Amino acid sequence: MIFKDDHDQQRLLDRLAESQEMFQVRVYLYCLMPNHFHLLVETPLGNLDRFMGSVLTGYTIYYNLRHQRCGHLMQGRYGAQLVKGDEYLLKLSRYIHLNPVQVKAWRDRPTPERVRALCAYEWSSYREYAGLRKPCGWLTVPPLLNGLRRLGVPGTAKGYARYIQAGLVRSDEEFVQLMRSNPIAVGPEPFVDEINTRCMNMAGRSVKREDMALRSIKRWKKREEVEQAVKTVLGEKRDLLTHRRHGAVARGFYAWALQRYAGLTQREAAAQLQIGTGAGICLMVKRALSTKEYERWQGKLELIFKG
Repeated sequence: MIFKDDHDQQRLLDRLAESQEMFQVRVYLYCLMPNHFHLLVETPLGNLDRFMGSVLTGYTIYYNLRHQRCGHLMQGRYGAQLVKGDEYLLKLSRYIHLNPVQVKAWRDRPTPERVRALCAYEWSSYREYAGLRKPCGWLTVPPLLNGLRRLGVPGTAKGYARYIQAGLVRSDEEFVQLMRSNPIAVGPEPFVDEINTRCMNMAGRSVKREDMALRSIKRWKKREEVEQAVKTVLGEKRDLLTHRRHGAVARGFYAWALQRYAGLTQREAAAQLQIGTGAGICLMVKRALSTKEYERWQGKLELIFKG
């Protein structure tokens, strides 16, 4: 179990929203289950590892502190597949959103009962798509609805709800088997073949796909640029960056800025601030984010980089 109550589930969604903004990731779908969760995301900066590391590490630290435990929470590395094509993306969205009523306890219940349970389930994005709840600010909804239109289905909340609920009557078993047969990619055969070939070539060169993407996009700021901008924002308080005890909020803000604008991982930010672990950075950033100073400094820093 990775969630013991609603508070835990809400905290993961909060962490997802924070990391989504920090790493400029588009989150299309989510579904939280008692012992796992599903996401459909797009990473324009090719930084999936950094994004997921932020989500999982931040949530694990929170969970361990709240429930007085230590050690790993998730079992092994997360699984990730590339997906291409409207039909495949929509079937994947149906697979994800139907998770709560596909478990053993619900599988053989009458369809109307399963539909009611699906509509009432709080911890997935289905309610946003079906028009049962206002979309949260960090969820990107339009692309999947547009995909419905391209398949000749009304791209509306009602159209999406009908599409998802149809999966309760007509099984997507062929798609599920296709998804399970290839842990790397799902989509048209030429796309899957291309991705498989790329992965094999890259494995041979020991190069990460996301590292190549980051080098080609070059949208991160230099660390020195971020440091100078933070010092400008802090003004007379810039000396706090060198004080471990009295400068915790300023240093937490700097660590956040290094991750947000320079693309550093928690571990890299920890090394920059001479802190032992990435977990220490996570706690420092969390404390800084809850202060009034952070809100003021963040606004000034955004003006510097947007200007």
